[in-house]
Amino acid sequence: MTGRTTTTDTDTRPPGRVRGIGLSGKLLILTVLFVMVSEILIYVPSIANFRRSWLDDRLNSAQTAALVLEAAPDNMVPKALEEELLEQVGAYTVAHKRGSTRRLLAISDMPPDVEKTFDLREMSIPGEILESFRTLAAVNGRTVRVIGDAPTGGEFIEIVMDERPLRRAMIDYSVNILTLSIFISIITAALVYLALNWLLVRPMRRLTANMVAFTENPEDPSRVIEASGRTDEIGVAEGELAHLQRELIGTLNQKNRLAALGLAVSKINHDLRNMLASAQLVVDRVGAVEDPLVQRLAPKLIRTLDRAVEFCTNTLKYGSAQESPPERRRLKLRALVEEVGDTLELMSSSSLRFLNAVGDDLEVDADPDQLFRVLVNLVRNAMQAIEGRGDADPEHDMIRVSARRDGSVVTIEVADTGPGVSDKARSRLFEAFQGSTRPGGVGLGLAIAAELVRAHGGTIRLAEGTLGATFSIEVPDRVVRIRAPQDGRRSAG
Repeated sequence: MTGRTTTTDTDTRPPGRVRGIGLSGKLLILTVLFVMVSEILIYVPSIANFRRSWLDDRLNSAQTAALVLEAAPDNMVPKALEEELLEQVGAYTVAHKRGSTRRLLAISDMPPDVEKTFDLREMSIPGEILESFRTLAAVNGRTVRVIGDAPTGGEFIEIVMDERPLRRAMIDYSVNILTLSIFISIITAALVYLALNWLLVRPMRRLTANMVAFTENPEDPSRVIEASGRTDEIGVAEGELAHLQRELIGTLNQKNRLAALGLAVSKINHDLRNMLASAQLVVDRVGAVEDPLVQRLAPKLIRTLDRAVEFCTNTLKYGSAQESPPERRRLKLRALVEEVGDTLELMSSSSLRFLNAVGDDLEVDADPDQLFRVLVNLVRNAMQAIEGRGDADPEHDMIRVSARRDGSVVTIEVADTGPGVSDKARSRLFEAFQGSTRPGGVGLGLAIAAELVRAHGGTIRLAEGTLGATFSIEVPDRVVRIRAPQDGRRSAG
């Protein structure tokens, strides 16, 4: 593999390019749209109010004409004066009612038929809005009767008029409103656009550009975004993005180092296995020597070499795949702990004591090789912690392995009298290359131990409030599955 990424035929466009209308354009369109919607909502009641005011003005003019006509002697006025008054009012007829008397004060020669009657005393706001749009829709005009209160006495005053002058006035008013709305929309949209573009769009564009640039070379630390120092959500996003980019750079660098390490180990793996195989042959021949010491040590050396060959064969498994499933069986735990002590030469150590406090009859359901690796990692870490302190005292320093069974769960504890685990190491104690508790450590031992324990369905944790460090491992027994009898057969009770 060359490590290069390939693109498919359906993904040939350059990354990071805005396609279609950008965020700024959408913001401008939405701002204009919302302002226009607001103006429409304002226009609807405004046009109804304009129509009502226009009709009230005509009724007031009619009332004035009625007063002039009533003041004439014997209600006799010249025909020319009547026509002039009607022209001033803009009506065909003017009528006034006082008490039970309804008087027709003026009338044109040929009044047209009335098509619609509006009683302004009883009309509701929704009704006035509806009639306003009907007036605008009446292209050819209508002859209407308008009734309103008589402000100077009487029950009401009414006029019969042509609706076309009202429609023309409403159209002129609408054009003025539209012109004003467009002007206000442009100014408002420009102000809102500039403000939001400065506060939101530009910072978002900067974030987007940085993410695109970082994607092109995520291992370059110079591409990490520099926080602007803002205290709002944009500032928080910049800080979190910078933190994420630094974490990603560290992870990628670590992965690259692991890949290089894996490549190097894979090159020496074959030769190392051959050398260990040769050592096995030599040990097999040494085992034939009839010396008591050789006969006692040779089996242990053979088992150690077998494990070394197996570890060498599976060296790359941690980085490339999971561990093999455990091959579990019942085994004496005390003997396994003794073997751990022999392997690490703790039985002959002069700097600390190794105490095997596991009962003789305690059995655990586990893979012996994998559990051995878990205990070796934990005990070796304890040894290194005590020896790294520099003042190991065999009278006081020791490593103690104990175990107990609680039902179907075996709890194993590995305790030491070392300096303990720092608070910084506790947060990532079981993560590969993160949980090392000593200088120079790579942090793989606890990660491997945790993975092997989890493969058994168990848990591993660092006990709190203990002298030194105490690791507690819980290994549950396998669940026994009982098959139901087939063909309806049952065992006899």
